[in-house]
Amino acid sequence: MSQMEHSIETIINVFHQYSTRLGHPDTLNQKEFKQLVQKELANFLKNEKKNDAAIKDIMEDLDTNVDKQLSFEEFSILVGQLTEASHEKMHEGHPKGTDHSHGPGLGGKSGLGQGHGHSHSHDHDHGHKH
Repeated sequence: MSQMEHSIETIINVFHQYSTRLGHPDTLNQKEFKQLVQKELANFLKNEKKNDAAIKDIMEDLDTNVDKQLSFEEFSILVGQLTEASHEKMHEGHPKGTDHSHGPGLGGKSGLGQGHGHSHSHDHDHGHKH
């Protein structure tokens, strides 16, 4: 299994570790979501993890069908947002363009070791700016 495939399976498995605790086994209620944020996203959501109101606000923003539960589809919005935010954090203070290094992401680490010097261009347009 590739690193990417393993990462995707990990996200699904962690979601289910929390979604099966109370209520519907395939959705997160407020308590399950809070536990997941505090234990699994403690570094990415440092400020929010200790603030019940902030966790509630995040859940309400993600709960697109307003049923007070998060489906995996709704939860995946947060995963995407955190992935993008971490990517942007890695680029802080590093020049745009090719052959640049990444700094640490939201979790305080870069994915492949700080300064892995990959080569890709940020001169593409897919709906957002880097």
